[in-house]
Amino acid sequence: MIKDGKGGANTKTGLFFEKRASLKDVFLKINGFSIKQDDLFLNNKKIATFYTKNKIYTKLLAKNNINYKDYISKKLIPDDCLLILNNSTLFIIEIKFQNVSGSVDEKLQTCDFKNKQYNKLLKPLNIKVKYVYLLNDWFKSNNYKDTLDYIKSVNCYYFFNEIPLEFFNF
Repeated sequence: MIKDGKGGANTKTGLFFEKRASLKDVFLKINGFSIKQDDLFLNNKKIATFYTKNKIYTKLLAKNNINYKDYISKKLIPDDCLLILNNSTLFIIEIKFQNVSGSVDEKLQTCDFKNKQYNKLLKPLNIKVKYVYLLNDWFKSNNYKDTLDYIKSVNCYYFFNEIPLEFFNF
């Protein structure tokens, strides 16, 4: 699928999500990808590392002797993270699937703050951050036009149901 929700659901060119699938589960469905512990391999070459939920703190930051409190005042716990090794980019992926209005509406409006916090946190490691929402079709409603425009305006990203593989720039 192409940014802003245009395109098809071809799992050979994108990561297609159903409800609460994990990022790891989605990669395992694509030929050529494999996972050993938290490392992602493409044709047996290590290309990325997963940092799900608290692992950004317990693995990535701890391994580099970084105390998050030196950079941000409160932990942010992402749904999924993927650190691409060749370009030192951490993709923070927040999965938001809805079928009724609710608190997610306001959560979508926090991307700028969270993106800035993650960037402060990872700056000492020279890791760039891309903050991404993965949304279901519920968010294609005109009710979300302003919110989706805002997400783009603050240099965050969103996709509907699928993230194109080329977005990760392996």
